[in-house]
Amino acid sequence: MPYVTASDGTEIFYKDWGAGRPVVFSHGWPLNSDSWEAQMLFLADHGYRCIAHDRRGHGRSAQVWSGNDMDHYADDLAAVVDALDLRAATLIGFSTGGGEVARYIARHGTGRVAQAVLVSSVPPYMVKTDDNPGGVPMEVFDGLRADSIADRSQLYRDLADGPFFGNNRPGASVSQGMRDAFWRQGMQSGHKNAYDSIAAFSATDFRGDLARFDVPTLVVHGEDDQIVPLAVGGQASAALIKDAELKTYPAAPHGITDTHKQQLCEDLLTFLNTHHQ
Repeated sequence: MPYVTASDGTEIFYKDWGAGRPVVFSHGWPLNSDSWEAQMLFLADHGYRCIAHDRRGHGRSAQVWSGNDMDHYADDLAAVVDALDLRAATLIGFSTGGGEVARYIARHGTGRVAQAVLVSSVPPYMVKTDDNPGGVPMEVFDGLRADSIADRSQLYRDLADGPFFGNNRPGASVSQGMRDAFWRQGMQSGHKNAYDSIAAFSATDFRGDLARFDVPTLVVHGEDDQIVPLAVGGQASAALIKDAELKTYPAAPHGITDTHKQQLCEDLLTFLNTHHQ
């Protein structure tokens, strides 16, 4: 299987589908690159080279004990981009992966990047603090940590059966297969890695990172996102990124890569075809 070696020696698994201008996908918590397969298949069929890696400690990448933080996540993404010598790439991040993309741009610049896309993403800053009063209370993330320790398999089932795909809303119909795929990917992550990642996605301040964006950027967010509320995520990020385009999906949940996959695929293709250097 294809791997690249990160700067600290961690082995990072990646997929590389199709040919053309590169599109690089960063996945959400506690998932892996399989979560992007619908978008990768669609865009590779439309003439793009689609690359997605498993974050350290997730999927098929090494379950290292340390480095489960945004700086290392961003550097691991850079290791993939550099090893494959990608140029004029579009970086697309979902949820935690959006933080990874933001921190990559802040730490590594946009010399290899033509565009960025944030989908249901955690930036600019999720947790509620004195200077971020609209954020999500720390008790929510403490609850995730407690549930991870108590019974993480059930936690992932509860997320999949409820708020992640909006299956707790009246009239919702989320397939068992979709929910099972979330659970399967979650259980492939290392326990320590997924636990540490809760702090990484919730308590990392990306406000300064977003100010560094200098490429065309699309921000996509569901209006009924119960994991990263629209006002906390997409709206706030679009306001901080110069000339960002914000596209919201009415009544859509967090997991729009699955629940609204065709709409998202079409929107990504339009953005890729319209805005590139």
